[in-house]
Amino acid sequence: MNNHLKFKTGASVFDVRGIPAMRQALPLALQHVVAMIVGCVTPAIIVAGVAIDKGTMTASDKVVLVQAALLVAAVATLIQLFPIGKYIGSGLPVIMGVSFAYLASLQAIAGDFDVATIFGAQLVGGIVAVIVGIFIKWLRPLFPPLVAGTVVFTIGLSLYPTAINYMAGGQGSADYGSAKNWFVAIVTLILVVGLNHFGKGFFKLSSILIGIIVGYALAVSLGMVDFTAISQADWFYIAKPMHFGIKFEVSTIISISILYIVNSVQAIGDLSATTAGGLDREPTDRELSGGIIGNGVASVIGAFFGGLPTATFSQNVGIVATTKVVNRCVLGLAAVIIFLAGSVPKFASILTTIPQCVLGGATVSVFASITMTGIKLISQEPLNYRNTAIVGLAVALGMGITLVPEALAMFPGWVTTIFGKSAVVVATIVAVLLNCIIPKEKPQEDS
Repeated sequence: MNNHLKFKTGASVFDVRGIPAMRQALPLALQHVVAMIVGCVTPAIIVAGVAIDKGTMTASDKVVLVQAALLVAAVATLIQLFPIGKYIGSGLPVIMGVSFAYLASLQAIAGDFDVATIFGAQLVGGIVAVIVGIFIKWLRPLFPPLVAGTVVFTIGLSLYPTAINYMAGGQGSADYGSAKNWFVAIVTLILVVGLNHFGKGFFKLSSILIGIIVGYALAVSLGMVDFTAISQADWFYIAKPMHFGIKFEVSTIISISILYIVNSVQAIGDLSATTAGGLDREPTDRELSGGIIGNGVASVIGAFFGGLPTATFSQNVGIVATTKVVNRCVLGLAAVIIFLAGSVPKFASILTTIPQCVLGGATVSVFASITMTGIKLISQEPLNYRNTAIVGLAVALGMGITLVPEALAMFPGWVTTIFGKSAVVVATIVAVLLNCIIPKEKPQEDS
């Protein structure tokens, strides 16, 4: 038996291995669940909304997509905590969930094609992530903080229209832009920001969840919530493979695969933050490689069961760094709870009834933090003429083409799908190329 599967009972929650007492483990596990659950299901809710508007998905399918998000997040987490063999999984104390980094591209694919096309692209993207994980030592130099920061910055910027549309009630809704929607959204936003900056302990860590609960209650009192989906949902559901099907479209595969490469490199930062904050060390090459490969494998599994692409959740990294609780059984218990939550359609259906204005008010701060994370990464390198040119041109071309997609009207459709739907794809390609081509400035010597 592998070492990572051997456990001693009565272990400390501050030890990576071993099984701690349930009375200690359960509240700590629930803390992780509370911190991640809203962020995990929100991308699924947003993508489902696009597909429903397109007419390619039903309300019941929306519940299934939300359930699958939780189920695959749980599986991805368990793979990371308890590696399969030597190479699949990091063995580090992390919680995985559906990533916002892919959201803009997933919305574009759902709007232009359907959800099945998302999973076809995701299947290939997961395989690409596995390959990246194998060769990460050699690929890492292509993505220094300047390039990675530019990409993350662009991801944040590209998500702002989603947040604002949601705050206004959701594009296409009958009451889009109404004062009622904005009132609920702003109350939710104020509460999230207030708890983030003035709250402590549980209230700070659970700011988004508390904000959504209060915003939801306010929306209910204003008659903005339809409970029909809850009454129609079953109590128990077993995930069926290929519920949504899988379709392959070359242009979407290219777009998503580029994102998988970028986010695989970005995972290095997340895993490093976990080891630095919780274990006071740097991650090993095997842990980094295993973490990326593990996420790729989870994505392949997710493609068959309807779970959208996953990534390490930074809020849970923050909990590990703050509490120093690194025991993998504690986080494994959290994964089990997440899995059980994903097996109950009643629970998932409640989440799908959250008004879009509430989600917008809660997530705009998340998108803002993604943007600022990008700026922090960029600022790790000197902002000289060379570096500012790389960042500026990459963001300008990425965001510019996305905001004016008709600029590509004379090109074949696949060009628009790859380059005109996701600012991140163009920004990544431009940043990598410019960073390789433009010579670095020599440091000026003191006269």
